[in-house]
Amino acid sequence: MSKIKNESIRIIPLGGVGEIGKSMYVVEIDEEMFIVDSGLMFPEGEMLGIDIVVPDITYVVENKERVKGIFLTHGHEDAIGSIAFLLQKVQAPVYGSKLTIALAKEHLKEMPSPTAVKFFEVTNKSRMNFARTHVTFFNTTHSIPDSLGIVFNTSEGAIVHTGEFKFDQSAKGKYRPDIGKMAAIGEQGVFVLMSDSSEAERPGYTTSESVIEAHLSKTFHGAEGRILVALYASNFIRIQQVFDTAVETGKKVAVVGKSLESYFEVGKNLGYLEIEDDIVVPVEDIEKYDDDKVVIIVTGNKGEPLDALSKIVRKDHQLLQIKETDTVLITFTPSPGMEVSMFQTMNDLAKAGASVLTSSKNVHVSGHGSQEDLKLMLNLMKPKYFIPVQGEYRMLIAHSKLAQQTGIPKTSVFIADKGDVVEYNKDKMRMSGRVPAGNILIDGIGVGDVGNIVLRDRKLLSQDGIFTVVITLSRKQKRIAAGPEIVSRGFIYVRESEELLEEARKLVRKIVETHVNKKSFDWTNIKQEIRDTLSSYLYQQTKRRPMIIPIIMEY
Repeated sequence: MSKIKNESIRIIPLGGVGEIGKSMYVVEIDEEMFIVDSGLMFPEGEMLGIDIVVPDITYVVENKERVKGIFLTHGHEDAIGSIAFLLQKVQAPVYGSKLTIALAKEHLKEMPSPTAVKFFEVTNKSRMNFARTHVTFFNTTHSIPDSLGIVFNTSEGAIVHTGEFKFDQSAKGKYRPDIGKMAAIGEQGVFVLMSDSSEAERPGYTTSESVIEAHLSKTFHGAEGRILVALYASNFIRIQQVFDTAVETGKKVAVVGKSLESYFEVGKNLGYLEIEDDIVVPVEDIEKYDDDKVVIIVTGNKGEPLDALSKIVRKDHQLLQIKETDTVLITFTPSPGMEVSMFQTMNDLAKAGASVLTSSKNVHVSGHGSQEDLKLMLNLMKPKYFIPVQGEYRMLIAHSKLAQQTGIPKTSVFIADKGDVVEYNKDKMRMSGRVPAGNILIDGIGVGDVGNIVLRDRKLLSQDGIFTVVITLSRKQKRIAAGPEIVSRGFIYVRESEELLEEARKLVRKIVETHVNKKSFDWTNIKQEIRDTLSSYLYQQTKRRPMIIPIIMEY
């Protein structure tokens, strides 16, 4: 607990609530602002052509002079994936564990910060002092080592962000949690607890990672051909288990995917992955070994494995194709909105002859705590106020109910949406307004230049296609010099629709001739009338609404 009297405390989620991923939380203690995590989210099904989604940081940029530090809980993309975008706009020191900082620096290689960034490695014994607070840390168990919970100490008690966690009694080494320290923090007094809600709907305890080792061993021993393991690039515990099982069964391992290769090298060089050099082989050399002696770990260039699997099964991947004797282990849960693509990919793998094993057959164990894990954290911390975070809305609701079961009054639980301000002032906690928040869509190198209108157009193009009309006018002679020419893509099969196209040409010609015979005419009015007339005609004839683009040229 801080000895300095804090007058105002504000907590603002900018991501990670009402969704899975894209974590970013602002903690304001008097005039000082701190940011917890800066993550990304993989696109949902409706986000056509989008690579990744990051939080809207308008509010942070508007207050960038007040930002005293960026604190990272762990090294997954949902916690550090947008750090490069944030540091492009905000100059602030970054705090995290050794592995987390190393992985954050990898993200900055693709988009370097315009100014030098100060990185500070912290441990569960570190204490960072600021004018209005001091910050401490505790170790948690997650699917990546060096995961931390973060504690902001105030005069009202501790503001605790758990990070993503579970309680695994078999966890060891860099995965072992500081249960004793969590209990001590709770005894000293927790003012606000922000806790991971990803598995709040799942009863019981999360299955121990040790169970996975037995299933992997059984699968590796029984596979007749190659084994392809699809996983997120930063799932270090699964990567280690795959290599351990490969050693046990005498197999070689190839690593495929830009992000995976990068994370693999970082983990190996820092000692977070214990791997013998002779077990790793380049993917180009796997044909030198019998199929039953080969394991291939795959993920996409952005660290998300579904895209990589889809390319492999469609024969679009540069290095790999599915064989009938392959066994494919899908060891990840698809992002929300991607379930349809996931099942389609699984069907395609089955059609190609591969044996597909998924989480339904106990290949996957969550890195997040289930209901009993979450209640244990609540009982250890005993917070005065509770804010469930990191989960879709129904998960936040489920977590709030668990909090009430442990004795926290309903009036002390705040379910915040992105941009909501939870403020403590004059001895009272309440919702006190909103700040700008939402999604920034990343497409290629474009940041935020794709919005709802562009997505709507992409959706329209994917559903009903495009109908382009090109016409050339002579303004002096007030006549049509060429056209109208019609180009259609994704709307109709042109060779079988000559009558429809000819009628469309007549309608366009009539509209243009009516306008050019006037004393003056406006291009905008002509184009709009072409759109309206063709839209009505084409829908009447086909019950479809293609995107109509009139192009008018003159000489």
